[in-house]
Amino acid sequence: MNEWEAPEGQRPPMSYYDGLYHEYATGILRLCYYYLGNREQAEDVVQDVFVRMISNGVTIRSGSEKAYLLKAAVNHCKDVWRSAWVRRTVFGSPALELTPDPTDVQDGLEKTELLAAVNRLRTDYREVILLFYYQECTVSQIAEILNVPSGTVSSRLTRARQKLKEMLEGK
Repeated sequence: MNEWEAPEGQRPPMSYYDGLYHEYATGILRLCYYYLGNREQAEDVVQDVFVRMISNGVTIRSGSEKAYLLKAAVNHCKDVWRSAWVRRTVFGSPALELTPDPTDVQDGLEKTELLAAVNRLRTDYREVILLFYYQECTVSQIAEILNVPSGTVSSRLTRARQKLKEMLEGK
């Protein structure tokens, strides 16, 4: 990662943002895609996050880049969901183009079933599952991203896992 210390009142060079983009854009895209279920909207969110950051001359504290960018992306995804256009649009289940091709048919069926179950979770449960398992964030990072206490994140993870278990076992 390209680190840059901002002298007072000076904007970071484009190389700073290029480094952030190359390191984090794919993970952010994946999260947005699972969150929104639409590749084009996910790409728009990723682009908006970086354009706003560049336009505002944002410099992220070293070590907090991933958390900052994921938080910005999650907030923007929520804004997209709140928009009137999205409320009138019915999304199908997300395609699995960001999931590696399965070598085993049974493995593929299980992944499809799991992703479908994750997408049926209510939003607060889905968020913690996606951040914890797909973005490999810690509980404290998720708490920072979602602006909730760590205990709340732990509770949501536990409840989400239980709901997934019930869905997958057919209860």
